[in-house]
Amino acid sequence: MPVDRHPMWESLGMDLETHDVLCSVLPTAFSDTFLSQENRPEGMAFWDMVVADVHGIRPQELIDEQAKGRKVFGTFCTYVPDEVVIACDGIVTGLCGGSQFWVPDGEKYLPADMCPLIKASLGARFGKTCPFFRIVDQIVGETTCDGKKKMYEILATDVDMHIMQLPQMKRPKDYVAFADEIADFAKNVEEVTGVELTPERLAEAIKVINNRRKALARVYETRKNPDIIPISGTDALLMMQIAFFDDPVRCAQMANNLADELEQRLVDGVSVFPKGTKRILLTGTPLAIPNWKLHHIIETSGAAIVCEENCTGTKFFTNLVDETKETLPEMFQALSDRYMQINCACFTPNKARIDEVLALAKEYHVDGVINTNLKFCTTFKTEAPALEKVLEEAGIPVLDIETDYTDNDAEQLRTRIEAFVEMLG
Repeated sequence: MPVDRHPMWESLGMDLETHDVLCSVLPTAFSDTFLSQENRPEGMAFWDMVVADVHGIRPQELIDEQAKGRKVFGTFCTYVPDEVVIACDGIVTGLCGGSQFWVPDGEKYLPADMCPLIKASLGARFGKTCPFFRIVDQIVGETTCDGKKKMYEILATDVDMHIMQLPQMKRPKDYVAFADEIADFAKNVEEVTGVELTPERLAEAIKVINNRRKALARVYETRKNPDIIPISGTDALLMMQIAFFDDPVRCAQMANNLADELEQRLVDGVSVFPKGTKRILLTGTPLAIPNWKLHHIIETSGAAIVCEENCTGTKFFTNLVDETKETLPEMFQALSDRYMQINCACFTPNKARIDEVLALAKEYHVDGVINTNLKFCTTFKTEAPALEKVLEEAGIPVLDIETDYTDNDAEQLRTRIEAFVEMLG
């Protein structure tokens, strides 16, 4: 029998009536997108369970840990080093909003012509309709995007904020500067948690997050097989979205269990798509939960997504932190060296991202690339022509898509995607 979460939500000061509306539509959206798929891996049962009570299971865990004195940090970006928080016995939860449901509340404070992810994220907090946004003791922002920076100023009127300064270039001195920023962040985390950061604690936390990266990478490794697709891109996306707020040790365990099953599927020749299905690499802006729109349209239009080059894809787990360092300054630099390798469009120049997409396209044996952009995301949109030029020169077909969280353009997108897939054939 389902647990009644209303007392918990009420204790968080949430708008229960409005939140109930969201809870009433999510099951249908999930069923239509995920449960309609055939031959899903049994290992997806864990993530199905999490989504079935997405505003209950993990939030209750966080509240229980807060009762023991632990602090919860909310983050929006892959550049915030989880390792530092975990080393001080804190907990990290991702916060990005991926639903049109939260956008209207965000537009009460932000311009309409701003990225829907930013508007949804602010709306989730100020509309009091997401428990994760209500639970956090502190939100950690980062200077990756002008829109987010201004959104953080508004958030700071309602919740404790810490902002990390991310360099906008990747010169050697920028790697050093970000190591200093991580050191400042560590001092902040110590103050919030009341736990001293030691080299031993940080070394162990680095191993924990590296293990999560290795587990997620194992799942993606099985998607490189040119003949067998053992898991849909839609299911892989769900795993990645939940990885942002799940316990990292449990996340690694579940991802490893799934990888075991997928590796056996490769041996047994079990594919979730018919042989010859066109293979797509999806690149561009992140797809925060519950944004499943593009994956669902693409994978019900005759194609299969075999890789995502974005923050809810390879950017989250590619490259490990060096585990051989022994002092805190050395570890801060090792963290900087790893996180600064993420090729976000906020950097200039950013040729490394173009090179990475090209390499992934070959590594995953893709037939085409779909470059996606959330409306009003200037940086990714500006990079699109340069990326497409390189892909086309390499003989890799590419389709550029700009969209938002609404379903208004769903049929138009389906028509364009079906035509693109047909062209690949």
